[in-house]
Amino acid sequence: MANVLAMFSSSGVVQGIIIGATLAFLTAILIMNAVGRAMTTTVNGWSAIRKCGQPGNGILVRAACAKALPVVNVFEEAAYWTTTRDGSGQTLGGGHGYVLHFPAGKLPPNDAFWSLTATDVVGYMVSNPTNRYSVGDRSPLAQNADGSVDIYLQHQAPGRHEENWLPTPSGKFKLMFRVYLPGAAILDGTYQLPRVVRAQ
Repeated sequence: MANVLAMFSSSGVVQGIIIGATLAFLTAILIMNAVGRAMTTTVNGWSAIRKCGQPGNGILVRAACAKALPVVNVFEEAAYWTTTRDGSGQTLGGGHGYVLHFPAGKLPPNDAFWSLTATDVVGYMVSNPTNRYSVGDRSPLAQNADGSVDIYLQHQAPGRHEENWLPTPSGKFKLMFRVYLPGAAILDGTYQLPRVVRAQ
């Protein structure tokens, strides 16, 4: 048996197969990344792929969607946006506080619900003392005097409107905004999520 293994390990054919498989895998990743970037729309720092889940998508589109957003619904059922940067293009990090400001009457239109989550850059939830991992239309969000809503994104509790606080990881993090059964203004592209503004 040892002789057979030694023969295979020194075989140019086996080494060629291993190298070829590795190159094929890396090439596939590069192609999926390129297709994903081509399908991605970014507005105010928030990125969305609207084509995922649609019938008739080719194999490359399906593969790119599976890599970017596994088990994704069609955009008409659930709209997803992600960002790892604030409105000025800087990487989101727990050393800073951020505000997501919605003018009065400008929360995401929907026929179901919306939610905002903060994860590490890989996409895993990070524990926090409040055990709060999302805020949304079912959260008791406080309004400002003019009817607008501010969501505070920071590692430490804010000094006001703590019910509007979404705890963030201490290091770099990613935000995901989901709207289920999005309204017409989201589907036709006229509604835009506001920028994430660094507050401190």
